[in-house]
Amino acid sequence: MNWTDERVELLKKLWSEGLSASQIAAELGGVTRNAVIGKVHRLGLSGRAKAAAAPAPRPRKPRPAVVASAPARPMVSGNNALAPVMRPVIEPEPVEMPDPVANVIPMAERCTILDLTEFTCRWPVGEPGKGDFYYCGSRTKTGLPYCSYHSRIAYQPVQDRRRDRRVAR
Repeated sequence: MNWTDERVELLKKLWSEGLSASQIAAELGGVTRNAVIGKVHRLGLSGRAKAAAAPAPRPRKPRPAVVASAPARPMVSGNNALAPVMRPVIEPEPVEMPDPVANVIPMAERCTILDLTEFTCRWPVGEPGKGDFYYCGSRTKTGLPYCSYHSRIAYQPVQDRRRDRRVAR
């Protein structure tokens, strides 16, 4: 299809009236939307009439200021690998875990599976099936199967478990 002077003038007029490229292509006939867009760019047409004034934007609520106590590290998420977003990463204070080897269980408190009650610690010590295998047997915390020492080992806060996984990677 050839662009005649008459068709170019009609294109300019329709473009300045704010019609879309699809509407102009339908009006001219015999051209595609992409042909209209290409011709508009070659002609350097830029200004268009606004169809209807958009309503005034709503005022935005102020966002609370984020106080970061730790230095920010770049975090990449999704398809933003070329433009990392800086977000503060707050790491919890390290919690010192008790050393399981340091706990010495007196011989009088050690018990077998047959000796366990609801008030004795059920923490296994040693290799099951071996002669030196036993359970802690100390007094348990209320409602828990372990003594206070073994409860600190068995029940770690969620933040500590996540921190341990990040360190392991």
